[in-house]
Amino acid sequence: MAHPGSFKIPSRNRSFEAYLDPDVRGARRVQRLVDSLRDEIQDDATTVRARRIFAEPRELFRLEIENPLMGYHRTTVLERPILDALRADAEVGQRLRLEID
Repeated sequence: MAHPGSFKIPSRNRSFEAYLDPDVRGARRVQRLVDSLRDEIQDDATTVRARRIFAEPRELFRLEIENPLMGYHRTTVLERPILDALRADAEVGQRLRLEID
């Protein structure tokens, strides 16, 4: 018996992606993440800093997006391919400070 308020809403996009090649799924995921982060980093007052938090077993980075004019601060954990895709973007790449310890 299902509990009240606990129902599943199927996502057509996710159900379609289940049939795609894993490499294609990964590339689409990276592109969605980069697009989302790029939208938040458009303002000139925004500062972006990436710091490596783990090197092993896989490299992870903490991305800190801050806009003091709007009182906005976001911290996101990213893998190396997503960070590289952000650095490749012309607008975001010039604002990004990368700190590798």
